Amino acid sequence: MAAAWWKRVAIIVVALVLAAPPSKADGANSTAAGGNSTAAAAACPLDLGYVATLPWDRAPCEPPVANTTACCMTLLSVLGVGLAARLRATGQFRLPSAGASAACLHAFSGALSAPPLSLPASLVPGCFPVPSQFAITRDYCAGVTTAAEYAAVAGDASVAGLNASCGADVTSLSVCTRCLNAGVGASARLTAAAGNSSKSQNCFYLTVLYAAGISSSTGPDSPATASCALGLALSTPPHTPSSTTSTSTNHTTNIAVAATIPIASVLLVSLVAALLLWRRKRRREDSIKMRRIQISESSRRSRPRPNTGSVMFDICELAKATGGFSERNVIGRGGFGVVYRGVLGDGTVVAVKKMLDPDVEGGDEEFTNEVEIISHLRHRNLVPLRGCCITEADDDPDEGKQMFLVYDYMPKGSLDQYIFPDDDGRRRRAMSWAQRRAVILDVGRGLEYLHYGVKPGIYHRDIKATNILLDENMRARVADFGLARRSREGQSHLTTRVAGTHGYLSPEYALYGQLTEKSDVYSFGVLVLEVMSGRRALDLADPSGVVLITDWAWTHVKAGRPREVLAGALRKEPSAVVAAMERFVLVGILCAHVTVACRPTMPEALRMLEGDMGVPDLPDRPQPFGQRIGFDEGESNFSASSILSSPFVDFGDMLR
Repeated sequence: MAAAWWKRVAIIVVALVLAAPPSKADGANSTAAGGNSTAAAAACPLDLGYVATLPWDRAPCEPPVANTTACCMTLLSVLGVGLAARLRATGQFRLPSAGASAACLHAFSGALSAPPLSLPASLVPGCFPVPSQFAITRDYCAGVTTAAEYAAVAGDASVAGLNASCGADVTSLSVCTRCLNAGVGASARLTAAAGNSSKSQNCFYLTVLYAAGISSSTGPDSPATASCALGLALSTPPHTPSSTTSTSTNHTTNIAVAATIPIASVLLVSLVAALLLWRRKRRREDSIKMRRIQISESSRRSRPRPNTGSVMFDICELAKATGGFSERNVIGRGGFGVVYRGVLGDGTVVAVKKMLDPDVEGGDEEFTNEVEIISHLRHRNLVPLRGCCITEADDDPDEGKQMFLVYDYMPKGSLDQYIFPDDDGRRRRAMSWAQRRAVILDVGRGLEYLHYGVKPGIYHRDIKATNILLDENMRARVADFGLARRSREGQSHLTTRVAGTHGYLSPEYALYGQLTEKSDVYSFGVLVLEVMSGRRALDLADPSGVVLITDWAWTHVKAGRPREVLAGALRKEPSAVVAAMERFVLVGILCAHVTVACRPTMPEALRMLEGDMGVPDLPDRPQPFGQRIGFDEGESNFSASSILSSPFVDFGDMLR
């Protein structure tokens, strides 16, 4: 079971960490430019003596570092202990100035590189490239800078719940889970007070520090608190009275799993802030890159691969097409890569995806063979893959090998821009019912082709609104900007490299790694509900707590209120049209059923949507053990899904 839980951890981290850390070279240059001089002008107010004594797991950061993201998450947890300790002592969140932030990062790097840890000195600059990123600002989250302000904004009830849940011995998995749930609720109220859903991650970060620094009775440097509240993996488990060594080890593993969401959120906040300043540096480098391109491009050209449908692009052509991979041409960014808009020499507009972690089993040949498989797929509801590029970063040895994928460009952008509001609460012109219907059917036909139109079938694994692109006619095309590959288990199907996004993942895949076509059907059902309701799959900003769209829609339908699931603009349609919309809602809920056997196949789902097949009665869902689904019909309050509190759920029936 432990292995299965850690698979889920990796998926959750991929879902929440939307931007990978900048390269080690960029981080080192940034620190060298401003970090050391600033550090010399201010003193670090943190006592970092615990860094060498706290039994945290150093393995992710020991050379050679195989997973930079995992190492940076670990270091952020370790530094979080010091920030929470300062909050406990002074009542102040974060650090008082940019100079103090730089000084603390400098001291932190020294503590890590000194014996007995002796870790590489390049880790801290690589993970935290902006020296001032831990300095406090009042616009960070609802004007909160102190513990007293946090209590005033979050409210007495939230703080009391946080203190009660996180102040006990959090070594127990059930207690740690209650602490996490209380933190989610308190964070939601902070976000509501901030009046901006984009601040939800910032507010959650402050809640994590408050739980570890104020609510905890043992303090943040307690191994149990560091593991539960800050998600820090320990090299030795915290002591649990009247427990065997095996039980204690299992508790430690589960606690780290349950606490992954807070620390992933913390990492997101810091890295997004770092990227904003990092972009300025990149703009200055663009002109230098373009000069190098002009010198070398005359001797190198892209070439079609013999007897294939793909092109092996030359890096010079891609760099010229994207303006030296300029920040102004970035059209998408995620944990697995950055996507640029580019114009090839013949005037063709393309999307160029730079893979941030080009780790392909089998090397360059396997990579190009997999590109060839995908480039042969031709369907009107799939984004065509044109080719790839493999190159060595000659001017930056730290970056090593680089891999790029080149796709057709979709001028209308991604679906999420049309169905969800932006950070300011505005959305583009609302989609009509006809447009929403066409998008859902287009996506369904694209998935049907991937599952049944090619042999062996391809399972996408990351169907979500941002991976549905719209062409010039507003027709939907399935994309993932990933890469199909053969299953490592020797199964006879292909799966995309992207691991998936929390909120869209089927429970059997998220928990046990069991992947079938029904995993894509589940994600498709979630997407259908998003399109019909205009609500995100996982809503972290709702004042009532974390809301999963499948729970929310299920409860409305079971209560006889399917119309309530529809977006406000759709409810104004005539009754006959609303009835058709409600059928789409029912099909979405059926596709996203937690039990695999209850979900239709993609051809069946399409027939239901088109009215050629009746929609069966919705089967009941398995109930969680240890707690009830958090909904009260009288007050319309929704809590996190049983999927999020899965330690209390028996998922055995779901796999049948």
